[in-house]
Order: sequence, then C-alpha cells, then structure tokens
Amino acid sequence: MAHNLLKGKKGIIFGALDEKSIAWSTALRCVEEGAEIVLTNAPIALRMGEINKLAELCKAPVIPADVTNMDDLKNLFTKSMEHFGGKIDFVLHSVGMSINMRKGKSYTDLDYDFSHKTFDISAMSLHRVLQTAYQLDALNEWASVVALTYIAAQRVFPDYSEMADAKSMLESISRSFGFHYGLKNKVRVNTISQSPTKTTAGGGVKGFDGFISYAEKMSPLGNATAQQCADYCVVMFSDMTRMVTMQNLFHDGGFSFTGVSAAVIEQMEK
Repeated sequence: MAHNLLKGKKGIIFGALDEKSIAWSTALRCVEEGAEIVLTNAPIALRMGEINKLAELCKAPVIPADVTNMDDLKNLFTKSMEHFGGKIDFVLHSVGMSINMRKGKSYTDLDYDFSHKTFDISAMSLHRVLQTAYQLDALNEWASVVALTYIAAQRVFPDYSEMADAKSMLESISRSFGFHYGLKNKVRVNTISQSPTKTTAGGGVKGFDGFISYAEKMSPLGNATAQQCADYCVVMFSDMTRMVTMQNLFHDGGFSFTGVSAAVIEQMEK
C-alpha cells in the first residue's frame, strides 16, 4: 500500500543484484512511493545480475559505477543530476564483499590484500560516495543517505570474519560524515542494522542458515525481511525522519536487545 511518502523525490540505489537483494526491494518500494531513481552497481555485478529487469520495472536508468573508483562516482552523480534535472534527495548504500569469506579463510588467517579490498568496497566506499556528493554539492537540503550494516559490528559472529570490521568502519563513517554533512546542508546519514537476510551476498557466509535460525528464535518479532527493510528505508528517505542522523538503527525484530529467549533455551536443552 503506497502513501506517496517519496512523491517528487529523486534517489540513487546502489547494489541491486537480483530479486533477493534488499536494494532491489527498496528500489521497487521507492518508486511505489512516488520517487524517481537511478540504479547503479559495479560493471561485473551488472553482468552477473538481473538489474536490467529491475530497471524496466522502475523505469530507471542504470549507470555503472565501481564504488572504489572516484571517477566512476563523479560520473554517476553528474549523470544522475543531469537525468533528474536537479539535485538528489536520497541514496541507498547496499554494498559489501569479502574475498576472504569467499575463499573460506578464517579471521585468524586473513589474506591482507583481500582484507584491503573488503574495507575499500564495504566501508570506504561509503566515504567515497559521501565525499563525491559533498564536493559536487549533489544532495538537496534534508537529503537522506542510508547504508546497510549488521550487528556483527558490535558483537562477535566468528564466521563473519573481517566483514565485521568493515561494518564497524562503515558505521563510524556514517557518524563522522553525518556530522559534517549535517552542518553543510542538513543532509542526514544513518545506518540500518538489518536481521540476517537471505540475499545472494549473505548466502556466502559460512553457517548462514544457522545465523537466520538462531536470530529467528532470539527475536520476539522474528527476523525482518528484505521487503520490511525496504519499508524502513522508505521511511528514512522521507520527510517524516528529518531529525534522525548519525544513528545506527537496529531493524531486527528485537534481536539486538534480547539476552536469551525461551526458544533458544529449549533448543539448547534438546
């Protein structure tokens, strides 16, 4: 059900790969709520994914951009403003990748070249996106930037490896840049810490099905779905949350503040 929460707004969605992606669901919801969007992803992801299908559904252009390449990002924001005929109102950063995890390397045996790529793609990319927008003056007053994160930034999930470090950095960047962008142009920057979600990227984490089952048993409301996260992103992009910035917002059915649940105890006693 649409409420026109984003009527007249224009945004960029990073990271939609396929129908399992949170970015995919968010793109559809933004358009349903009245927004115009530009879709973007790395060139290799565009070849591997189904973004052209999403572009047709959303009537949105696709502008390739490697989030580690400043020229690509400048081109993305410049062409997006040309497409929209003005500045941008919201950005979703839904980007993350760990070669160490893909290669099955444990946290105590990291390949540091791989780790540098993890941090660059999964965390520093947010700084690059924000710095590019800041220097190009690409975002309207009261624009909203949201980056997706995970509670492994605060708690140890052994198989999440150095992605946990990357998410910690991502959250720190959102706070630090949120301060500067708030002063400059009242732009708000937040992270959403989502429940473990069955995306193509999430499926690469060792023991991921166990993550999901455990979180479901721990959360009084159960796990939040990709579609529900998309709803939350829409609210954060809307004018209803103008005074929310520099926050890490848990969207996990209560998992983040639950010590233990009866369902988990029962499972352990079996």
